[in-house]
Amino acid sequence: MDAVLLSRIQFAVTVGFHFIFPPLTLGLSLMILIFESLHLKNGAELYRKLTDLFVKILGLVFVIGTATGIVMEFSFGTNWSNYSRMVGDIFGAPLAAEGVFAFFLESVFLGILIFGRNRVSRKAYWTSAFLAFFGSHLSGLWIIIANSWMQTPAGFAIENGRAVLKDFFAAALNPSTIIRYTHTIVAGWMTGTFLVAGVSAWYLLKKRHVEIAKTGLKLAMIVLVLSSLGELFLGHAHSVQVANTQPEKLAAFEALYNTQAGAPLALFGIPDGEKQITYWYVGIPKMLSFLISFDSNATVKGLNDFPADERPPVFLPYASYHIMILLGFFFIAITVIGVYLLARNQLWETNWFLKLLVFAIPLPHLANQFGWIAAEVGRQPWAVYRVLRTADAASVVVPAGQILFSLIMFSLIYTLLFIIFIKILLKIIQKGPEAVAAPGY
Repeated sequence: MDAVLLSRIQFAVTVGFHFIFPPLTLGLSLMILIFESLHLKNGAELYRKLTDLFVKILGLVFVIGTATGIVMEFSFGTNWSNYSRMVGDIFGAPLAAEGVFAFFLESVFLGILIFGRNRVSRKAYWTSAFLAFFGSHLSGLWIIIANSWMQTPAGFAIENGRAVLKDFFAAALNPSTIIRYTHTIVAGWMTGTFLVAGVSAWYLLKKRHVEIAKTGLKLAMIVLVLSSLGELFLGHAHSVQVANTQPEKLAAFEALYNTQAGAPLALFGIPDGEKQITYWYVGIPKMLSFLISFDSNATVKGLNDFPADERPPVFLPYASYHIMILLGFFFIAITVIGVYLLARNQLWETNWFLKLLVFAIPLPHLANQFGWIAAEVGRQPWAVYRVLRTADAASVVVPAGQILFSLIMFSLIYTLLFIIFIKILLKIIQKGPEAVAAPGY
């Protein structure tokens, strides 16, 4: 058993499970802010009931997300001690800032949302909704700063074998931070809003809470169509950034082995990185060059331009990247259809579409996971791009047997936690908005 490989798998399991919850927090906090803003504006009870329902769901998401996030951060000191020793002074700063400036802000005002409906004024409650929304997005910023620094490190120098921070703003606003943040945030909006849309669609199918469900679904569809269309442009901009700063990663995304002028855009295929062949390849000639440089004859670097020991694997980044894109176009299609049905006042009675929205609830999570896999596996063999190799970042004193045992235990615990999460979530949804709405002021 290889200790480094097991550590990578364990970290992937830990982060993958944790990453179910932060995107939900981003989207739910946005929708709650919208609901509560409308309630503050006109006092309509249905907006208040929508807020109360999804605040309860947000509280559940926040609790599980917090617990799994703590485990993830501890792993840097256990399985990845060499990483922490070399770059911890830089990587640890945004994680500490996330806890001090964002986590406590979000948790305090989420507490007011959950327990303070009858204890504070409408304006104070709306302010709490805004600050919970702001805190969750600020938290996301600090985490993205830390991850982006691993992808495109800047603002540091190596002194005595350790990375020393020289320019905080250069490190924080490194070449991938802004586009990675906006790409991730909008993906989070879609994730939480698809939950709102799916829950509302389920109520309509069951003929329960009809007026409340219509309002929730209408607002969710508007947010979703704007987010899905916006994500198309953000995803493209992110790919351009990757092409400019991590060209071997983009080459893996496209299974592009040889540098080409007028490089094609891969649509489908099964790549074999060892043989440098893509079976059943389907692509659009010169389109990759055009999308990256707006020049159909521009040169795009292939994997063979890089040393063999610095090339990422091909199949997993390629497959993950293309599945993510496919899901993105699917989201655009169903949200455009939804807005079309809404404009024709047919959304509420189109049962096939309502069922599709219910089944679509987990799909943004899949897109998030595949996007994360593409980004992280595509960075290999580096833990910090061109600074620290993953093999050199792992702890040398933790034996493989202990890592395997903890991996099995984490997997069992996370499976149990997920079952509990789903059961409580379904219970909240079954009770419905009227059951969780508080009495009047």
